[in-house]
Amino acid sequence: MDITSIAAAASANTAEQTQTMVGLAVLKKAIDIEAAGALALVRAIPTPTATPTGTVGGVIDTWA
Repeated sequence: MDITSIAAAASANTAEQTQTMVGLAVLKKAIDIEAAGALALVRAIPTPTATPTGTVGGVIDTWA
């Protein structure tokens, strides 16, 4: 075995591991940003108003 080929293989393996770790870090950041955006959308939903009771025909089902 040639020492230079072993060193080159080890260097390539280290570079691949570094690229994988950077890719995972970027993916995690993107997921965190998406989660924050989804949470903001959920919090932006207005609370429903109370439905009137006791009046005939006073309630309209808008969820259907």
